[in-house]
Amino acid sequence: MLRLGRVSGRRCATIAKPSRSCRTTSSSIHSSTIDRPTGGQSSVNPDEIAHFSRLSQQWWDERGEFGLLHKMNPVRMQFIRNKVLEIQREEDEARVNEAQPLSGLDVVDVGCGGGLLCESLARLGGRTLGIDASASNIAIASLHAAADPALAPSSSSAVAKGKGTLAYEHTSVEDLLAQRGPGSFDVVCSMEVIEHVDNPRTFLTNCATLVKPGGHLFLSTIARTPLSYFLTIFAAEQVLRLVTPGTHTHSKYINPDEMLDFFLTTPLPPSDATAAAATAALGQAQAAGRPWISRLYGGSPMRTEAEVRGIVYLPWKGEWMLVPRGAPGASLWAEACNYLFWVRRPVE
Repeated sequence: MLRLGRVSGRRCATIAKPSRSCRTTSSSIHSSTIDRPTGGQSSVNPDEIAHFSRLSQQWWDERGEFGLLHKMNPVRMQFIRNKVLEIQREEDEARVNEAQPLSGLDVVDVGCGGGLLCESLARLGGRTLGIDASASNIAIASLHAAADPALAPSSSSAVAKGKGTLAYEHTSVEDLLAQRGPGSFDVVCSMEVIEHVDNPRTFLTNCATLVKPGGHLFLSTIARTPLSYFLTIFAAEQVLRLVTPGTHTHSKYINPDEMLDFFLTTPLPPSDATAAAATAALGQAQAAGRPWISRLYGGSPMRTEAEVRGIVYLPWKGEWMLVPRGAPGASLWAEACNYLFWVRRPVE
């Protein structure tokens, strides 16, 4: 289990190698939300599914319950597009496709809701699958996508031209992993989901296991800080009623350093199902692979391994802003509420 402790006024993971740096944080929480214990091993929380199912008709109302997510979606896509292109340029300039950087890639959006992100992923060329544990959400997402012929789930012409496709399935990440097996997707996304699941460690592990070697995992969530309570619960839910009261639970938020610690200290399962089965017979320790982040440098990972970027809502503009990389004191303000997280699976 990941344990957090105090070291010289900074909070860092208790790990075996002293050379790994701590990430500075203003939080005083002493245990990781990632390890929050709940009954069973499923990540699906029935109460959360029921809550979002009741709201499913509002997914595509840009002035309604999910209006802030509609405004956030361009920033999320900017981050995804830029990271994929950055790695493509790093490895092979000839692979770079500025117009459709996800062309030819298998993409899954875990907890897709009404499909806001999925449609954008498909338009960037990805062979996109959206999954959600709510049948109502999948119904709404499928209905909206059906209005656009370019998003046909299995259009042979689209595949031939390298364009994206889009399909939806009513399933959980656990069941998808059991069905498809490890290492099935080049890009795995899960946006504004992990703060609503049970067993977040299991959820993260399952999402990561779906990623192919050299593939990408994108997450978006909320830090557990006084600022995030004020903005997302007191202001957004209780005062302004921009979001239905009870949508968020502050204790379930996950801080950026906890996310980094997970991928810094947790050996994740092999991406190949045959290798996983063979090594599992030798014992759990040998069955696991290596952590995805090798070490931190001044509290931050190498930009080719992982990255944390804060996103801030600018009410006077009515839009979200992706905080620039290396912004002064970003961990104290820009990442103290909403943030994006990217990590890459090592090439095995």
